[in-house]
Amino acid sequence: MSEKLNNYLIETLPQQHQWVTELEAKAKADNVPIMDRAGIHFVMQLVRMSKPARILEVGTAIGYSALRMLDANPDSSIVTIEKDKERYEEAITTIDKLNRQSKIEVILGDALDKLMELSLQKNTFDLIFIDAAKGQYQRFFELADPMLNKNGIIISDNVLFRGYVANPENVPKRYEKMVERLRKYNEMLMNHPNYTTSIVPIGDGVAISYKQS
Repeated sequence: MSEKLNNYLIETLPQQHQWVTELEAKAKADNVPIMDRAGIHFVMQLVRMSKPARILEVGTAIGYSALRMLDANPDSSIVTIEKDKERYEEAITTIDKLNRQSKIEVILGDALDKLMELSLQKNTFDLIFIDAAKGQYQRFFELADPMLNKNGIIISDNVLFRGYVANPENVPKRYEKMVERLRKYNEMLMNHPNYTTSIVPIGDGVAISYKQS
């Protein structure tokens, strides 16, 4: 999506709560990557429509997307995983400050390890949001899939990664391997026998995968 079009979409959004604006400003000041406003607004709409009882998030950062998803459906409960200790602690602080600790559980640790633990504990979820290390998306998906209920949704952010996924000939060398993995991930999603996937060019690219069986 062009920057001009994305900016237009952001300008059309309704006024946000003060805590949202403050958290966005903090993320920008601390250089913490979070979804842009158009992207998170789209994810929130998916949450409103699907009304998931349980959400699993891979990649908490400072708690922004977990809090926004809960805002979209206050009846949800969310489990979210973050491996960076400083960001984990920031997320805990913010969630406690907003009195959402009874609805959002933040787990500290590597997502690959924690996803396996959650699966062994027989956890199930209605919606899974993947927004962590881009090069590991396929492994995250493979570990998350058994925990997703039938008719559930997996949302993957950044699947177009700055447009490089569609223009691999222009990828800076430092991103080549990651972009190659994202291209393979997108291909896997689109051809998965148990899922129907749409990739939407909003924000940095959002894939919505619906589990049919």
